[in-house]
Amino acid sequence: MIWLTWRQHRKQAFFTLLAFAALAALMVPIGLSMRSTFADLGLAECVRQLNEPNVAAAVREGCDAGFHRFSNRYSSLNLLAVLLITLPVLVGLFWGAPLVAREVEHGTHRFAWTQGVGRTRWALVKFGLVGAGAVVLAVGYGLGISWWVDPLTQTAQEGRLGLIVFDLQGVVPIGYTLFAVALGIFAGTVWKRMLPAMGITLAGFIGVRAAVEILARPHYQPARTQTFPIEGDGPPEISRGNWILTQGVRNPDGTMIAEDTRIQCPPGGKGPNGEACGAELGIEPGAYNWQLYQPADRFWLFQGIETGVFVALALLLLYVAIRRVRRIA
Repeated sequence: MIWLTWRQHRKQAFFTLLAFAALAALMVPIGLSMRSTFADLGLAECVRQLNEPNVAAAVREGCDAGFHRFSNRYSSLNLLAVLLITLPVLVGLFWGAPLVAREVEHGTHRFAWTQGVGRTRWALVKFGLVGAGAVVLAVGYGLGISWWVDPLTQTAQEGRLGLIVFDLQGVVPIGYTLFAVALGIFAGTVWKRMLPAMGITLAGFIGVRAAVEILARPHYQPARTQTFPIEGDGPPEISRGNWILTQGVRNPDGTMIAEDTRIQCPPGGKGPNGEACGAELGIEPGAYNWQLYQPADRFWLFQGIETGVFVALALLLLYVAIRRVRRIA
């Protein structure tokens, strides 16, 4: 059964490895270029200094200028990063969805399931080998992209918890890939034609990923808050890389005056017409800036939680898919 599975999928495996080799040939030179620029601008020392307490304002300004130069040079890579997010679902589309749907659509399941190999054994071997292959690909993808994206995350204010970059690195690509494959297999047992199964896999993957990222991820752990006055030398120093969920300006009674912004005026600062700082917004004396955030040091905790969510969903889908295979006519 293992030999037969290999014979059936060796071309897929060859073209998949070829695609990954082509991707590596594109990504490695870009990654080396980013690391060279990162070193030339002295940003490694900046990252070290900014993680220390009581950083001088001049050092902070100089480092921010270096980070800005680096970001401007490689800002065009944001589109490439978005494209990289699609790799797990491609594995689900071209490995998971055809696994059952193609057999049933072509009628070969009648032969495969009547040659002394029971349906359950057929499903376990097929799903197990394809799943193992998907894990190997996902591990290689996660390690490679983590190396590639590291300079970008170190220069970004939101760090590794930022949107898109969180999804590209660490262990979450393993969970995404297993979920995509399992969703494709399940879709193939329900819609027993390849194209509908692939369409459902794509729609389901996007829907679940969006729901988890928007609705669940910000709440894996209780978010922290910080406040600082609208007049002063600046906000309190917090670890670079914190994920700011929301922020705004509040009156002393807690009423939100302005969302998704903050006001920072020098002590005793006045507007162009002599009015108090922020008076045009209706800010009362004692108003303050407010932020809700997830600390940067929760990155691996969030990675583990999200990976566990998608692995659990994958196992559930595979269990249901095996039961449905038993009932296919």
